[in-house]
Amino acid sequence: MENRTKRKYPQVSTINDRERVAIVKEIFSTIPGRYDFLNHFLSLRRDIAWRRFALSKMVFPREGRFLDVACGTGDLSIGAALSYPSISVTGIDFVREMVQTGKSKVSEKGLFNRMALLQADALKLPFDDNTFDVTAIAFGIRNIPDRNQALKEMRRVTVPGGQMMVLEMTFIQNRLFKMLYYIYLNYLLPLFARIFSTNPAAYHYLADSIMTFPTPEAFARLMENVGMVNVKKYPLTFGITYLHVGEKPHMELL
Repeated sequence: MENRTKRKYPQVSTINDRERVAIVKEIFSTIPGRYDFLNHFLSLRRDIAWRRFALSKMVFPREGRFLDVACGTGDLSIGAALSYPSISVTGIDFVREMVQTGKSKVSEKGLFNRMALLQADALKLPFDDNTFDVTAIAFGIRNIPDRNQALKEMRRVTVPGGQMMVLEMTFIQNRLFKMLYYIYLNYLLPLFARIFSTNPAAYHYLADSIMTFPTPEAFARLMENVGMVNVKKYPLTFGITYLHVGEKPHMELL
C-alpha cells in the first residue's frame, strides 16, 4: 500500500477536470475520520462561526426544505436542522465515506426523521425543479471543476424566490494579512497536517485550491451569469471566507 504521508498531488493549474475530480474523491475518501477535527483546528474554530453566519441568513418561506450540496460530514446540514426545527434537510456528497460519517453524526443527534444524506453528484442533482427553499454549498465549490454546471443545478432545484448560498474560502485580498495568510497556507497548514493527518498531501491541495479560487467579485458574477439576482457578498474573518447569497427570480423570462 502506498504511504500516504509521502504522497503528493499535482497543482490544480496543471491537471484537467477529470484528473481533479479523481484527486478530490481520493482525498476525501481518506480523511473523513479526522475531517471535522482538522477543520476546526486548522481554522481556529472559525469554520463553526462561518457556518453559523450562513445559517443566520437562511429564509424558508415556502416548502421548508433545505439542500446541502457537497455536504461532507454534514455539519451545515445538521446546523440547519437544529436551527430551523420545522424544516426538512437533504445533504448530498459524491464521496461515500463522507456520507457514511455524516449519517453517523445524524444518528447521534437523533435527526434521522428530518434529515437524509445521499451519495450523489453535484453536477446532476437527483431532484425535481423548484424543490428547495434554500440550496447551499459550504467549502465544496472549490473542489468542483465545472462550477458553472454546479451552480446551474443548484439554481434549477431552488424554488422561485428561494436562496442559493455559497460559503467558501478564498485567498485573502487584504494587503496587511496577505503575506501572513500565504505563509500559513503553504507552510504552517501542511506542517500541522503532517502531525495530525494520515494524508497530509490533502492539505497542500487545500492551500493550492484556495489560492486559485476566483475573487469574491468574480464568483459573484458566476452566480449572476447562471441567473441569480440580488447577489450579496459577506466577507468573514478579514475576507478569508466569503458567503455569497443570491436569489432565484420569482418570474422566469420566457
